[in-house]
Amino acid sequence: MSVLLIAEHNNKDLKPFTLNVISAASQMNNDVHVLLMGHNSDTVAKSISEVSGVKKVIQVDNPIYENYLAENYVPVILKNSENYSHIVSAANTFGKNLMPRVAANLDVSQVSDIIKVIEPDTFLRPIYAGNAFATVKSNDEIKCVTVRPTSFEPAPSTGGSAEIVKADAAEEFSLTKFIKKEEVKSDRPELGTARIVVSGGRGLQSGENFKLITAVADKLNAAIGASRAAVDAGYITNDHQVGQTGKVVVPDLYIAVGISGAIQHLAGMKESRVIVAINKDGEAPIFSIADYGLEADLFEALPQFLEELNKLNTIQK
Repeated sequence: MSVLLIAEHNNKDLKPFTLNVISAASQMNNDVHVLLMGHNSDTVAKSISEVSGVKKVIQVDNPIYENYLAENYVPVILKNSENYSHIVSAANTFGKNLMPRVAANLDVSQVSDIIKVIEPDTFLRPIYAGNAFATVKSNDEIKCVTVRPTSFEPAPSTGGSAEIVKADAAEEFSLTKFIKKEEVKSDRPELGTARIVVSGGRGLQSGENFKLITAVADKLNAAIGASRAAVDAGYITNDHQVGQTGKVVVPDLYIAVGISGAIQHLAGMKESRVIVAINKDGEAPIFSIADYGLEADLFEALPQFLEELNKLNTIQK
């Protein structure tokens, strides 16, 4: 049987994490079908059909899917769920809102946030804020699975030639109505997919001081992250939060500034390839996982770091 993967998009572009999920789905079964619900989304359908590993694109085009509502997506997924052994999506805000509804309607147990496919019915997932790993086997006829995208390489966006099949919409859910969507526009890399992330914590002491993080991120073309303590204190908005209740990141370089390293934060970044920690508390837990640690006052260290980056930029020019 095949795998049904739910595409995340904005009707113009496919969200990058969908490529990572396609890669994971291909390890469950090499017959991967992608369900695309949207409006005027032919460009997205064509781009999915060209992704290596995708065998079929099921396109449902209707104005009611112009904006994402889980209540409208679920009936379409259920309608198209026959003959599939797996229903898969990313373990991000999109998937965490959508997949539990699908699993509940199918009366199956969801397997959440997998980081490895051991067998088509057996998966590895982190538990206890990433301090342990559980091997989970599902005996359900249909397996609802959410995938941690950063644990899988993205599938090549070229090389595929999947057929695009049109499918009918389902009845619109009348008790919920889309009002509006507010998005933060930024020229910075997206936090979840950035190669370099610079994160600040409670040690910055104020939102005004986050300009130091911004300055470093600008020089490195990096995304800006934050600990939950910094977000709760109002230093920065919660879309920058990294951790168990925020975003999981696996950049090539993660710079943690003024972050003590609570286990909830470590769960969201400890798989980073290189971790640099700057903290004046030499006993801070963040140093236990850091590849490079600097025990120093961040208000002295960051200006010096910026000065060196400016010198480097001058030499390169």
